[in-house]
Amino acid sequence: MPRYLIVRKFSVTENEMPRIGKKSKQVGLGLSGIVWEHSHVIVDENGMAGTYCVYEAPDEQTVREHAQQLGEHEYWIQEIVGDVTPDDFPLDGDAAPAHAH
Repeated sequence: MPRYLIVRKFSVTENEMPRIGKKSKQVGLGLSGIVWEHSHVIVDENGMAGTYCVYEAPDEQTVREHAQQLGEHEYWIQEIVGDVTPDDFPLDGDAAPAHAH
C-alpha cells in the first residue's frame, strides 16, 4: 500500500495539538484504508504548530479527504517512494547493512 507524507501548517499553538490529534484519529477511523503511522510536531517562529505526518493509504485522494475533514490547516501531500537510514550508506571499512529496506 502506498505511503504519503503530509506537511501541515496549523493556526494553533503546541498546547492545542492534543485536540487536533484526537480529531485526526477520529477522522481516520471514518475513512477506509488509511493508517496514521506517526507524526513529527514542530513550532514555527510565530509559535504556531505544524506537523510532518506519515500515512499509509490506498491513494492520495484518501489522504486529502482526511486533511479536508480535519480542517484548521494548510497542507501539502507527497507520496513516499522509499525510506533510507544512515546504515544504508556504509563508509569505507563499515560492515554492510544487515537488512534491506
